[in-house]
Amino acid sequence: MGPTASRPAGGGAMGALVRAHAWAATPLGPREHWPPSLVTLVRVMLNSRQPMFIAWGANRTLVYNDTYVPMLGARHPEALGRPFFEVWPEVRDEVGALMDRVFAGDPVHMDDLQLTVNRNGFPEEAHFAFSYTPVPGDDGAVVGLFCACTETTRQVLAERRAVSESLRHRQSLQQMPGFVGILSGPDHVYEYVNDAYVAISGPRDFLGRSVREVFPELTGQGFYELLDQVYASGERFEARAMPIRLAGEDRDRFIDLLYQPMRDAEGRVTGIFVGGYDVTDQVRARVALADSESRYRTLFESIDVGFCVVEMRFDAAGRAVDYRIIEANPAFARQTGADVAGRWVSEFAPDLERHWFDTYGRVALTGEPAHFENRADVFGRWFDVRALRVGPPAAHRVAIFFSDISERKHMEEALRVLNATLEQQVVERTAERNLLATIVERTDVMVMAVDRAFDILAINKANADEFVRAYGFRPKVGDNVLAAFADRPEHQAQVRAGWSRALAGEEVTLIEDYGDPDRVRPSYEITYRSLRDDQGRVVGAYQFVSDVTERLRQQAELVQAQEALRQSQKMEAVGQLTGGLAHDFNNLLAGISGSLELMHTRMQQGRINDVERYMTAAQGAAKRAAALTHRLLAFSRRQTLDPKPTNVNRLVTGMQELIRRTVGPAIAVETVGISGLWPALVDPPQLENALLNLCINARDAMPDGGRITIETANKWLDARAARQQDIPEGQYLSLCVTDTGTGMTPDVIAKAFDPFFTTKPTGEGTGLGLSMIYGFAKQSGGQVRIYSEVGRGTTVCIYLPRHYGPTEEDDHAPRPAAQSRAEQGETVLIVDDEPTVRMLVTDILEDLGYTAIEAADSAAGLKVLQSDVRIDLLVTDVGLPGGMNGRQMADAGRERRPGLKVLFITGYAENAAVGNGHLAPGMAVLTKPFAVNVMAARIREMIETS
Repeated sequence: MGPTASRPAGGGAMGALVRAHAWAATPLGPREHWPPSLVTLVRVMLNSRQPMFIAWGANRTLVYNDTYVPMLGARHPEALGRPFFEVWPEVRDEVGALMDRVFAGDPVHMDDLQLTVNRNGFPEEAHFAFSYTPVPGDDGAVVGLFCACTETTRQVLAERRAVSESLRHRQSLQQMPGFVGILSGPDHVYEYVNDAYVAISGPRDFLGRSVREVFPELTGQGFYELLDQVYASGERFEARAMPIRLAGEDRDRFIDLLYQPMRDAEGRVTGIFVGGYDVTDQVRARVALADSESRYRTLFESIDVGFCVVEMRFDAAGRAVDYRIIEANPAFARQTGADVAGRWVSEFAPDLERHWFDTYGRVALTGEPAHFENRADVFGRWFDVRALRVGPPAAHRVAIFFSDISERKHMEEALRVLNATLEQQVVERTAERNLLATIVERTDVMVMAVDRAFDILAINKANADEFVRAYGFRPKVGDNVLAAFADRPEHQAQVRAGWSRALAGEEVTLIEDYGDPDRVRPSYEITYRSLRDDQGRVVGAYQFVSDVTERLRQQAELVQAQEALRQSQKMEAVGQLTGGLAHDFNNLLAGISGSLELMHTRMQQGRINDVERYMTAAQGAAKRAAALTHRLLAFSRRQTLDPKPTNVNRLVTGMQELIRRTVGPAIAVETVGISGLWPALVDPPQLENALLNLCINARDAMPDGGRITIETANKWLDARAARQQDIPEGQYLSLCVTDTGTGMTPDVIAKAFDPFFTTKPTGEGTGLGLSMIYGFAKQSGGQVRIYSEVGRGTTVCIYLPRHYGPTEEDDHAPRPAAQSRAEQGETVLIVDDEPTVRMLVTDILEDLGYTAIEAADSAAGLKVLQSDVRIDLLVTDVGLPGGMNGRQMADAGRERRPGLKVLFITGYAENAAVGNGHLAPGMAVLTKPFAVNVMAARIREMIETS
């Protein structure tokens, strides 16, 4: 090889040093004698940006490139051409054995080799990643070593510092009094928990597992959703005394909780810091204290005994001269007739007797309790009083319990007077009782009394006469009323049942038939009462009986008359309804049938271009007929609803532009949406339709322009407010539309929700708008109310029950898209008793490549479902002949095919058949009439859904 070939070209500063070096004085000898393999490696090395060196020959002479120079430090440039271990003597032990392996033919690679080097005049730790590659000579023996290396000292030391910093941070977190956890990624995988975290949750396998895996019992408690929300939004979440139920615990514990998003250098959320404190003991203590205070307050305010705490005032001689009412319960005011809390007695009762001050003063000074009865002339009442000292003696406070015994005192006085005139009273009372006995005996009301053994204690003439009329015998005092019916067990059981309830202490009124059917069996209203002795013990029972046969007959006749009136009114309403329907549907059917006839005529005439116009007209009329049908279903509260958790504020905002275009520029539209509006479980398109109808009605009430205000609010309806709105009490949100128009009279408001009632000119309204809104609101569990005044505008409010749960952030309602083709072998079963519908659905399916199987009733459809034929989807009408409806057939089919997917198609919402709007998973509803592309898209969507 010539000198030119052995001269390495380029290579930067090291290339120049290599070319200028006196190689003849080294073991490598002159460059022109270098073997080709060495020359090639030197050229590659010098022109590479990767740190590289060559150790050649037995002395392992060192040659290196520019990027290797920083590794040498102060040993450059003298290291060039010298044996490797003269340059690096301190690494002979670690590197020598590795080089020996390479010169033996074995390549060596290491990602991290730690060495202590002295390249800048002092020992320092260094780390390298390198590959040693043996270089064979012409005879195959290894003559050199080629190394590509990277110094990783900075990275290793940085990682070590990071680990140390992380360890220090985690040691700090470990010492925190609260619980701490670090979660990574969108699945919230645990990277760290401190001991406090383990203490509250119990020992679990945390690290490397997600929150859902570690805490499966948190399903339904909202924590997973909060973590997802924090990770997605990047906004922290903080809560105080948040309830949580952990596995194995029979009641909630409470925690102060913080979810803080953690971000990388670019600001992206990478995890969540979880921190907090277990505040269960504090919360339970607060609850227990509140309960205790509530019980005390309830007792304090509900007891009938008057209670107060007074503060005594003494003069210089230690004599009580006044006292102030510190605290008093409601019974204090009831029994004294004065509400005087906080006032001194000298202010409201300056003439109070001296003995009250002396008694209370003695209790305050000595601490000896007192119990006495005395009259307070200033109040005109007698009191039974107990007084005792409370608090420190220096406070001079006395607690007083007292009861108003004025009535008892009056009774005692009356008893004294009574005893004085007892003889006169006995005479008078005897006359009184004789008079009462005469009245009872001669009254038409039947009276009887029995003891606990059913022996008759008393019976008046009317009752005995009625026994004769009804049963043919006359009972008398001393007879046993049950023994009288010994030979008539069914009558005996009836008599026993009524008397037994009164003998058990119950007061009851019954209406029953009694008597021998062969004689007479009238209807009686019988009032049973318990007969008690002076100690209140039940010693018998008595009854008052009236014959109500004629009254019941008259009531039955009245009910029949009322039912006949309701039926008449119902038929009148049906007549109005069917008349309106016939008018509207005749107009729509005329448009459809006329367009179809003209299409047929033009096709026979060959005038194909005109067919499109008539087809458009027929489709438009059909759509208006479908809209009218849906309005009627809404009015009847039988339309198929698809309720979803809905943010009504967002729905209103999304409709603002449509409403403004609809009502025109002469009317200003303003929306007032309350912040924090509760969600509603409602069919969003139906609510949109209702809102648009209300705005159109408002526009029509303002022919000269005006303002429409759409307002939302949260409403808590208590029992009274709920009765006024005719809905159950609870939490509701309201959606109100207010206009500045002409307003309504009370007569118009009363009829506003009636079907086909309208104040608009003929041809300008169907009268179904408010009826549809009313039906939709009632079916959604709510109500509609109208507030209006003539000349001052109208407000219509829809009340919807609050939904407890999250709402969907965006509307992902599917829109008709390009019709997807079926995959090979996909089969759909169509069950419908209407041949035209079966034909239409079959044609749609076959056009899309599906295999279609038809059945005309539920029996035929079920037979196919119970066979082994492949069925990917069942499309069925809800109302079917054959002994079962579409839902029942689908449920029976699912017993054989558990994963069967079902699409119900219906022109009338059979809510009972489809579970009142609640479908099982894998089921959906499509309302007739439907667009072809909508049907195709829904079929494809259901088949593809796993």
